[in-house]
Order: sequence, then structure tokens, then C-alpha cells
Amino acid sequence: MDTRGPLCVGIDPHASLLTSWGLNDDIAGLERFTRTVVEALADRVAVLKPQSAFFERFGSRGIAVLEKGVEEARAAGALVLMDAKRGDIGSTMGAYAATYLDKDSPLFSDALTVSPYLGFGSLRPALDAAVLSGAGVFVLGLTSNPEGAEVQRATAADGRSLAQVMLDHVAAENEGAEPLGSVGVVIGATLGDAGVDLAVNGPLLAPGIGAQGATPADLPGVFGAAVGNVLPSVSRGVLRHGPDASGLREAAERLTDEVRAAVQES
Repeated sequence: MDTRGPLCVGIDPHASLLTSWGLNDDIAGLERFTRTVVEALADRVAVLKPQSAFFERFGSRGIAVLEKGVEEARAAGALVLMDAKRGDIGSTMGAYAATYLDKDSPLFSDALTVSPYLGFGSLRPALDAAVLSGAGVFVLGLTSNPEGAEVQRATAADGRSLAQVMLDHVAAENEGAEPLGSVGVVIGATLGDAGVDLAVNGPLLAPGIGAQGATPADLPGVFGAAVGNVLPSVSRGVLRHGPDASGLREAAERLTDEVRAAVQES
């Protein structure tokens, strides 16, 4: 983020987006889309975030495209955040951890989104695997979808919201790490005032910029004193400027500059 700027660009090959790029909604279109985004942005943005579901829908051939995209993006210097939102218990969570956080896996990524709502302790296999491989995880905290509030804003027995319980667990995992720990939190940029303590000593992934209605100028109001640790995530706001590589680059550069300006002004 310090070197390339605070921006994460999603790789989300929606069927409608493939069509708008003049591509077929098939493996050839998926491959062309992914290659274009990686070639245009992987040497300049801090993080690329492929959404696994849009590759999984094509079966094994789609996963093969994802594997190649991850490998090429990392080779070009971008960090890869796999947006798979995995969450389970025991050996199953261990298998997810091995899939995305083991350096010997073809899908090894620098970080993985995970869901803690089977209990934070259920994430232990992923947390441990990330430590061993020098990777990280982003724990769902307060997401940008309105439906999330019925779980995340629910109150625990001690009066804290469930989201705050999860953030407190993250803070404990990151205690003492410098400059930041490798356990991040997902906090939607569309929330207004987040209403939770964001001092988790880790990165804060902020989806919702662009198509969901938030702007870089909203970040200080949502994140307050923690805004310097925010990694805004944008997908359609950049991808709609394709398939021309220069259009993708210009959109990413413009958003990066806007985020920097918003953070500095705060």
C-alpha cells in the first residue's frame, strides 16, 4: 500500500460484465477477461482480489483460469486476496486453509477472506496456516450488504455486538505486531459510522466503493482514526472501463489518488 497506493481491485467476471466487454460468457471469455485485468493492473495496484465464485461456476476449467491468474498476478508484484469467504469447522476448515494458504497449493494466495460466524475459534486452522506461510486472512466484521446486520449487529451476552466480539478477537491475534498484524477485518465503506472499535492493529478491507454507493470521501467518516489502515476495494468501478487496458489503469490510478487525498485530508 505504501509503495503502490491504497487500492484493492476485484476480479469479478460477472456474465453481464463479460458481455459488456464483448466477450462470451464461457471459458474463453473468462480467460481473456482475467488475463486482461492481470496484465493491465498487477504491476501497479497493491492488491488484486479475485472472487472465486465467478470462476467456480465454470467447474474445473474455471478453477484452472483462476490458478493461472493468481500465479501471474503474484509474479507481477501484486498481492492476491482470494475472496472466497470460507468458514467451517475442524478438518474441513483445515482443508480450506490448505487450499488457499499453503504455499504448495496451486491456489496459494497472500490472503483469504473468512467468515467467523461459526465462532472465531473455528478459524484457527486458517490463522495457523497463514502464520506458517507468511500470508494473512480478512475476517468478515461488518459487511456492506444490509442483510448482514441481523447477525453482525446482534448483541452478545456481555452487551457487545457480535461484530465487536470478532474485532476484539482479531485485535488479540494482532497484539504486538509491527507495523500491522496479518489478520485483517472486512468493514463496509457504505456503513456511515461503523459504530465499533476498529483499533485491531490490522488492515481494514473496505468494500462498497463505486457501484454500491460509497466514495473515497466517505472513508474518514466510517473509519475515523483507523482510516490510515484502510484498503478500499473496488470492482465494477474499475472493471467497467475495460476491455481497454489503458482505461483500467486510468480508473485505478484515479481512485488511488482520490483515496490518498481523502486519507491525507482526514
